[in-house]
Amino acid sequence: MTELHSYITQLNAQYVTGKATEHSYRPLLKNLLEDLLPKLNIINEPKRQACGAPDYILTYADLPIGFIETKDINDKDLKGEKSKNGNKEQFDRYKKSLTNLIFTDYLTFHFYRNQELLHSIAIGKVTDRGITPLPENFDTFLTYIQNFGSFEPSGIAKAEDLVTLMAAKAQLLSKIIEKALSEDLSKGIQTDLTDQLTAFSNILIHNISAKDFADMYAQTITYGLFTARYHDPTLSTFSRQEAYQLLPASNPFLKKLFGYIAGIEIDTRISWVIDDLVQMYLACDVAQMLASYGKDTTKDPIVHFYEDFLEAFDPQVRKALGVWYTPLPVVNFMVRTLDTLLKEQFNLPQGLADTSKIKIQTKQDNKIAGFDIEEKEYHRVQILDPATGTGTFLTQIIEYIAQQFKEQRGIWQNYVQEHLLPRLNGFELLMASYAIAHLKLDMLLSQTQITESTNRIQIYLTNSLEEPTPDRSLPLARWLSDEANEANRIKRDTPVMCVIGNPPYNGESVNNGKWISDLINKYKKDHKGKVIPNTKWVNNDYVKFIRFGEYFIQRNGQGLLTYITDNSFLDSLSFNGMRHHLLRTFDKIYIINLHGNSKIKETTPDGTPDENVFNIMQGVSISIFVKAPNTAPKEQLAEVYYYDLYGKRTEKFAFLDENSLNTIPFSHLTMVEPHYFFTPKDFSLQEKYDSFFSIKDLFMKGGVGICSKRDDTAIQFTKEAITQVVKDFNDLDEATLKSKYPSETKESRDKKTAFAKANIQKMGIKDSYLQPITYRPFDIRWTYFTNQSKGFLAYPTYEIMQHFIKGENLALVVSKQTVEDFRHIFVTKNIANLNLTGIAARYGAGYVFPLYLYEEEATEEGQTLKMDFHSKKIPNLNPEILKKLGGNPLTAFDYCYGILHDKNYREQYKEFLKIDFPRIPYPKDNEELQHYATIGKHLRELHLLESPEVQTPITIFPIAGTNLVESVSYVAGKVYINDIQYFGKVPLEAWETYIGGYQPAQKWLKDRKGQTLTYNDIIHYQQMITALFLATNDE
Repeated sequence: MTELHSYITQLNAQYVTGKATEHSYRPLLKNLLEDLLPKLNIINEPKRQACGAPDYILTYADLPIGFIETKDINDKDLKGEKSKNGNKEQFDRYKKSLTNLIFTDYLTFHFYRNQELLHSIAIGKVTDRGITPLPENFDTFLTYIQNFGSFEPSGIAKAEDLVTLMAAKAQLLSKIIEKALSEDLSKGIQTDLTDQLTAFSNILIHNISAKDFADMYAQTITYGLFTARYHDPTLSTFSRQEAYQLLPASNPFLKKLFGYIAGIEIDTRISWVIDDLVQMYLACDVAQMLASYGKDTTKDPIVHFYEDFLEAFDPQVRKALGVWYTPLPVVNFMVRTLDTLLKEQFNLPQGLADTSKIKIQTKQDNKIAGFDIEEKEYHRVQILDPATGTGTFLTQIIEYIAQQFKEQRGIWQNYVQEHLLPRLNGFELLMASYAIAHLKLDMLLSQTQITESTNRIQIYLTNSLEEPTPDRSLPLARWLSDEANEANRIKRDTPVMCVIGNPPYNGESVNNGKWISDLINKYKKDHKGKVIPNTKWVNNDYVKFIRFGEYFIQRNGQGLLTYITDNSFLDSLSFNGMRHHLLRTFDKIYIINLHGNSKIKETTPDGTPDENVFNIMQGVSISIFVKAPNTAPKEQLAEVYYYDLYGKRTEKFAFLDENSLNTIPFSHLTMVEPHYFFTPKDFSLQEKYDSFFSIKDLFMKGGVGICSKRDDTAIQFTKEAITQVVKDFNDLDEATLKSKYPSETKESRDKKTAFAKANIQKMGIKDSYLQPITYRPFDIRWTYFTNQSKGFLAYPTYEIMQHFIKGENLALVVSKQTVEDFRHIFVTKNIANLNLTGIAARYGAGYVFPLYLYEEEATEEGQTLKMDFHSKKIPNLNPEILKKLGGNPLTAFDYCYGILHDKNYREQYKEFLKIDFPRIPYPKDNEELQHYATIGKHLRELHLLESPEVQTPITIFPIAGTNLVESVSYVAGKVYINDIQYFGKVPLEAWETYIGGYQPAQKWLKDRKGQTLTYNDIIHYQQMITALFLATNDE
């Protein structure tokens, strides 16, 4: 008891001076803890605390026992409940990652165990006279603190619990590493951590941020310890030093990294978290957990464990990096296919198990006189997975070959060392995935009775898409430069014959180095060598990996490339050049289209939902490219074989398990320039379709819609809202604008806040510049419109849009091309947004074709416009075509609108409608002209909500309430906007109807989430539902 009385007395002496800070009391608490818990080491290091460690770490035999975080006396948020100016974020992070924990203000102590509050007790309180002890609580406090100090981690029995703890501790470690790096870099201090960050940036990932490095490093340490614990035969002991000893020699990179972690020079700011990880692993049997993890038999338990870990660590990181496990039925099919092709088309009877060798000449840097030419022997069947991930493909190759040695176990050890490991190569960029890949292969070799491998497993930490560089050595990170040099030798010298894998899908690729960019540029030219427009999607990472694999096969002169990838390249027009290039390189191409594109709600031929083999939205396909061993120059394009595989995921897996390349009934495709589609297309009606007139020939002028590049700001739901935005841009400084409008913080060449301000300040705030804009189907919003490009609107496309300002007009909005079935057509009487019918360049962005052209003013860009000037108008129609359509502009417009909505027309010409602007047949006679013009007129009036029919709604809105759109759902004819209110009697056809890439009945409401619907909003939505329903009966 005397210790506590003394503690309170000393605490009070500091407190009553009025000069004490929270740090002033720390030595007193440290002394108290040392008196009450003499067997423990009480560590209080400011250096650690600055980087995110709790204030006190209590250890026993160098292992963490508990943690204490202190706040100032009478802290207002000791329970960690306040997010703003409180402790919630910090406390939640500690509770999630630290098992035995105290939060205290030196007087009140909150004891936590496994995130649960066990006890709260005060040993003193602040009064008018200072701090007064509460001796009645002393005995209880002593019991609690002794219990805290004698904590022993309970066994972790469930793998799911271990996943959660690992992720939480890895998150904590990442934040601490990030803070440590930030501190060191800001002060210009060179430390082991900054040296390693520099080495990573120079060798592996250029321009890697401190945060990304911290994430990578934390995951690797977490999983490196996990790997070591898996190999640990003594479950009762474990430490950082023991982890170093346990890591297999087949992974020298990880072993060298852990040489630093296990050493005495490790940064003390991170060592305590690593020791806490060690303590956690001490409480579980990793090997036993992995043996039974996961119920999904299509997944490897180790990788399943890692997926769950990464999902818990940061699901957005997983998504951004394209980390998706390839199901085993897919992998096994691809591995068997490689084996079959090697046997049947390359005359290698042993297939993947081949042991034959070849000699090639390589360049060796002699450091003095340039390169020496050296002849070197390699195995013929060199295999590379350039996006190894967790090693699934290489693992399955080993298992497949091992089956052939079931009766030859006596030579298996020798075969693996001499003829298998030297042929298996993998590249991986993520350290944690890399560590798991090594763990998996090491485990597998042990299971196949390989005792101690004398060869390293040839999976290297490297960026596949970077050009091989000369060997180099970095003394401060030798472990990393050695790894890079080994990877470079494979890139530079190894005659890779088989490339296999599941490369990442990432449309916003950061792999833009000169080497891969030069290679991918060949995919951006057509069969005549002309640059193809709109090739943004060719920059996707999966396309670069296909080009990478093609490069290796070309260099080798023969080989096989098989990937599972995004299937967009099969028939998108952006990939014409890519398909042609592949046809020139390879002799045979096999495509198994696995479909599963939920973005377009893809269905099977019988109309049931089609499922993806991954948990992603984008459809995928397996592609097998074959370059035969032929030394003669290649003159013919490759033969292409195609198969559609639809159905449920389990059905697709069963099909792949039960079939081989020889049993699948492929269709032989005929390649037709200039598109060279890798999917079946019916072009039997080409001649007839070409006889029709094109929309772009009917209209003399047309163009894309408005692109603001700041839709969140520049396009508002009401005139009042856009008026306020414009006033803000006129009056506020740039810093204030960027604070008020977050989208302004991201600028580009043609979208800058300064440009927008200058535009408004020059042109002024005039009512005539505030214009309604058709933003999406049935969705009219407001914007500030002038003829100034790179202003408030980045691209106002004034040349076309001026014809909606000077007088009444009408426009057909139709796509030039789309990857979906054609439904990308709408009508507008206002200026229109670029993405009115679909997302630009990918899903059918609309071109705007006004029916009339108004006399144009000779006004320079940026000059004040006379927006209310009504000049003479003329039809924007080709006179010759108009004459064949009866001579009346509106009738001609309606005729086209009716034809383009005709279901038979869309079905018959669906392949042509994906490729270019629609072509429309001339009417056979006046009767046909009037028939379709009448349909078109009805649809036009419905879509503009001008038909008298929409004045009588078919829906109801029966419940009074807030009218707040909280969540949108459809249940049995009711469209709920919140828990209580709904639009009733909504036909399913209207709810599900697509116009272009959107479902208007759904999108209109979802875009208004968080808004309160006005009377006019509710009436508008009811009219829209009526129009959608009636329009479906006309099409």
